[in-house]
Amino acid sequence: MTTQALELLVIRHGKTAWNQEKRLQGRRDIPLSAEGLEQLAGKRPPQALAPSRWYVSPLLRAQQTAEALGIDDFETAPALIEMNWGDWEGERLPELRQRLGPTMQEQENKGLDLQPPSGESPRQVRTRILEWLQTTEFDTESLGLVTHKGVIRALLSEALSWEMLEDCPVKIRWDRALVFRYSAEGIELRDYNIPLDSSL
Repeated sequence: MTTQALELLVIRHGKTAWNQEKRLQGRRDIPLSAEGLEQLAGKRPPQALAPSRWYVSPLLRAQQTAEALGIDDFETAPALIEMNWGDWEGERLPELRQRLGPTMQEQENKGLDLQPPSGESPRQVRTRILEWLQTTEFDTESLGLVTHKGVIRALLSEALSWEMLEDCPVKIRWDRALVFRYSAEGIELRDYNIPLDSSL
């Protein structure tokens, strides 16, 4: 079990075609779009915060992002996979709201406990990430994570006591990093909106 404090440098994957179409991707293994790859060209993780070890979601878009950022040595971590949107994967929120009406509103009113059919809730995402941090023996005190918006939202929900009943208090962008501190006392947001470095 992890007993030491961990510094977490967290980066969201680059854009995919489904991001641009505002579709719920979930576990669908959508690659980065040409635009996403172009936007990552010449970018690097913030060198001043360079972690000792990198962990990346097993989905292709996260691994492509790590490689585009020059992160050659990383391990995949199943705990960092995107939230499972179940039957709603591939859908757009406005269309779901129109089609499902009050049922969709009831789901959104649940905040952390919103759960698509055959999917998982943000609370379940948060639980699996915290369990991974708690039960893994890390040989370093600084980790880099390349992951997904849903995972980052789950970390923010814990750090900011955010129940997801209103808009996220922090803008999650592909070209900005966040820093969390994990310890036995919980998760703390140390910094956000940190620009990626340029190698050009």
